[in-house]
Amino acid sequence: MKVAGKRKPTPDAIEIIHRRYYEGHPERMAELAEAEANDTVARKISALRKRAGLTQQQLAKLVGTTTSVICRLEDADYQGHSLTMLRRVANALNKRVELRFVNANRNPKVA
Repeated sequence: MKVAGKRKPTPDAIEIIHRRYYEGHPERMAELAEAEANDTVARKISALRKRAGLTQQQLAKLVGTTTSVICRLEDADYQGHSLTMLRRVANALNKRVELRFVNANRNPKVA
């Protein structure tokens, strides 16, 4: 028996979007995973730079590159991260890059 006024709760918007546009679309899931990886790298570089108390210009000088390159590296939409450049940035910040390989069948996080 249904009680008037009692509805099944609506899932959140992210879940709706995920089901509608990504679930069952492996090519879209791959694009989403790549976008998440680019965002993660950009955020980490920015956070490490700020934690070190450096401007983009100062970090660029330490890395031996230009400010515009550091700006691009910190842009979540940038897709050109190279391991060589990440190592140069890490070295300038007295860090090292660690790389992990994970099961390709795992489900990426939904925002």
